[in-house]
Amino acid sequence: MAEAAPARAAATGAPIVFFDGACPLCNRSVAFLAARDRHGRLRFAHLQGRFAQEALDATQRDVGLDGTVVLLEPAEGGRVSVRSAAVLRALAYARPGSAWLARIAGGPLVVRLLDPLYRF
Repeated sequence: MAEAAPARAAATGAPIVFFDGACPLCNRSVAFLAARDRHGRLRFAHLQGRFAQEALDATQRDVGLDGTVVLLEPAEGGRVSVRSAAVLRALAYARPGSAWLARIAGGPLVVRLLDPLYRF
């Protein structure tokens, strides 16, 4: 993916889904999200790309994000979600009627239940 599109997305506040290009689950998650994003609200970029290095600060990059999906929400003060929470929050953008997903995405129970499945 060209680096210009995610950079424009960050400038406009569009949510950006960063994903590990070598991870089969990440690629399937992105395909799932893209197929449901009929209005083009989400932008996608490789986690290993230059834009990810610039957009995600060193602290976020150093927490072991390989093999995962990361959602950056510039319009939400730069909120960053990872793994299952990132997919649920991104799905809420892709399917506006699914806003309830964003509300539960960061809940400790959801993260405790879904993240181990995501890692598996």
